[in-house]
Amino acid sequence: MAKEESPSTSKDLQELQRKLSLLIESFQNNSKVVAFMKSPAGQYLDRHPFLALTLLVFVAMSAVPVGFFVLLVVLTSLAALVGVMLLEGLVLSVGGISLLCILCGLGLVSLAVSGMIIASYVVVSSLISYWCSPRQLNQQNPSGDCPLAMKSADFEGLYQE
Repeated sequence: MAKEESPSTSKDLQELQRKLSLLIESFQNNSKVVAFMKSPAGQYLDRHPFLALTLLVFVAMSAVPVGFFVLLVVLTSLAALVGVMLLEGLVLSVGGISLLCILCGLGLVSLAVSGMIIASYVVVSSLISYWCSPRQLNQQNPSGDCPLAMKSADFEGLYQE
């Protein structure tokens, strides 16, 4: 049961063939194609159509993987750039927070040390003023000398060799 083609189908095929012929002719008349076909590589491919078709199919099929690879390279480069910025920001943030904590700790330590020094000064000065007060000197030591004061006679024996 062979089915015969209708007249409209054959007209459509003829129209398609005419359009393809015009397309091929426009490719062949293109100045870049003419220049390539005059080159040694173009003449070699013209003599070996199977190789030309294989090369064309290879180029067409490799366009998608090459495109994905280029996209991967670009995205990886952008990610690395952003990652370096984020890493640098993270390192600076951690370093800044660490420095802030250390400086706050040093501030608290310096306040404590200053407080101890002030307290020591107040205690020592109070003790000295208590021991050397004129009121107690008159009651305990009628000579008026401070009991903490060393006499010159005390120093004479220290430096004799």
